[in-house]
Amino acid sequence: MTQFTETADAGRFSLRFYVHALTGMLGSPGRFFKELPDRIGYGQPFGFLLISSIFLTGASLTHIHEKHFLMAGIVFINAIGMVVISAGITFVVIPMVVRKRLPFSSIFAVYAFSSGVTMLVSWIPLFIWFTELWKWVLVLIGMVRGCQLTWKQALLVTGISLLVIVLFFWSVTPVIFYLKGLGGPPAPV
Repeated sequence: MTQFTETADAGRFSLRFYVHALTGMLGSPGRFFKELPDRIGYGQPFGFLLISSIFLTGASLTHIHEKHFLMAGIVFINAIGMVVISAGITFVVIPMVVRKRLPFSSIFAVYAFSSGVTMLVSWIPLFIWFTELWKWVLVLIGMVRGCQLTWKQALLVTGISLLVIVLFFWSVTPVIFYLKGLGGPPAPV
């Protein structure tokens, strides 16, 4: 039995688990995802995501100069919300592409661990380009090693999920600008 499995058997989140998961994701993400239990649950992945999101929020405040509480809330909600949204979209896409159902907890775990590890450096300006690519590579590795998809299936599922996310935010952007008052008055009919 591996150290990860021994740590994960308890099923509860702890700082020891956080450090172990972090070193596993940084050292050998393929092995880390392969050793995840089939029914990992939500506690450990959410705990890992929560700690990383808190760190991201605090670190992001070092270069935000106004409305600290509002911006901290936005960064924190975005950090957790995007993982849930991404995992939800992938959960819907997988049965359409692969013709099999995976537990949402497994997909959530892949996204939580992949996003959580990249959050530790994504607060640095201009690192977003590197960390986003790194996150999606980790998601691919997690889909193959943790969810037992082939590389072709993982690429297809991840590509479609990413496309849906981009299209969703692209279609919502005009509404957000309008609500913020940047869209100007409505056009006369």
